[in-house]
Amino acid sequence: MNSFTLSHIPEILFGAGRLADVAAKAKALGGSGATVLMVADPALKALGITGLALDILGKAGFETVVYDGLNGEPRQADIDTAADMARASGAKVIVGLGGGSALDTAKLVAACAVSGFKAAAYALCATPLPKKRLPIIAIPTTAGTGSEVTRVSVYADDNKVKVWAWGEELKPDVAILDPELTVGVPPHITAATGLDALVHAIEASTNKHRHDGNDLYCHQAIRLISANLEKAVKRPDDIEARGAMLLGSCYGGIGIDNCGTALAHNISHAVADLAPIPHGRATGLAMLATMDWVAEGNRAAFARVAEAMGAGDAVKAYERLVRATGIKVSLEGDGLDLGNPALLAAHMASPANNPMRKSTTRYPNDKELVMLAERFLTLA
Repeated sequence: MNSFTLSHIPEILFGAGRLADVAAKAKALGGSGATVLMVADPALKALGITGLALDILGKAGFETVVYDGLNGEPRQADIDTAADMARASGAKVIVGLGGGSALDTAKLVAACAVSGFKAAAYALCATPLPKKRLPIIAIPTTAGTGSEVTRVSVYADDNKVKVWAWGEELKPDVAILDPELTVGVPPHITAATGLDALVHAIEASTNKHRHDGNDLYCHQAIRLISANLEKAVKRPDDIEARGAMLLGSCYGGIGIDNCGTALAHNISHAVADLAPIPHGRATGLAMLATMDWVAEGNRAAFARVAEAMGAGDAVKAYERLVRATGIKVSLEGDGLDLGNPALLAAHMASPANNPMRKSTTRYPNDKELVMLAERFLTLA
């Protein structure tokens, strides 16, 4: 067995109804009656989830200021505006409530609110993160990014190019996993985010950085998601399936926090520069288009993935699951130039996306990048 290092994991509270614990955790981290800044997905207001969280905090004596101006994936402007709100209100705790966009925003807000720097300063680790930032409570309402346990915040710069900040300082203090909060997620989003979580676990357990300690989390994530994604899509109120997906997503987050991602994420990050395709769907489809090619570079690791999926062949099992979710596979009408794989390949080769390319065990040269981009663009 190879030597390895596992990064620390935030405190995780799991179970139906655990949202109620947010007040006790806010008190422990910020003190009684502290002001809380909540970064919330705007869709949660109509579902009553934002109001429920505010009610829990209000009854416990907390004043809560809400930023819910997100529109799709986070932008520098979202982070800067929310950080200004945190400073103006004297917030002592940051709560992220929503999918990966809300959580990633909340994490960098906790740093920017203390340092006074704009989000742009931290793009691609250009500026060291503050050693002390505001405490973070992360409450995912989708089973997808695993951002509640990772040390990365992904956002778009002013040129709409996806960048990220990275560092132990961004990892939340507490993650609250309440499957009841995910019941209202529409089937197509459940499918897309679930595939994203599955790809996290597959890539972290098959890329150049994988190790046995991290595989423990990745393979359990693969088991949970493979067995429950179709159920969660087709029976949205199945709390057991929703809980399994949420826990699988969390474990997948631990997986990428320790070992990173690979080619499928290289493609989906490149796609984000070119068209407004949701990250989860782009990532899931990128894996569909390239998994067989990548698997040739590490057959032993992909055999272990197949075993975790309860299948004889990981590539076939993954495709079956993708098709079973009913997710839209063709990219027709999504805003990409389907006849120009060289353009997508150029973005795949960019410095920002190069780490994911380099971590892929079967490293794609420039000619192969074009071939793989074409595979993605011609999915049907």
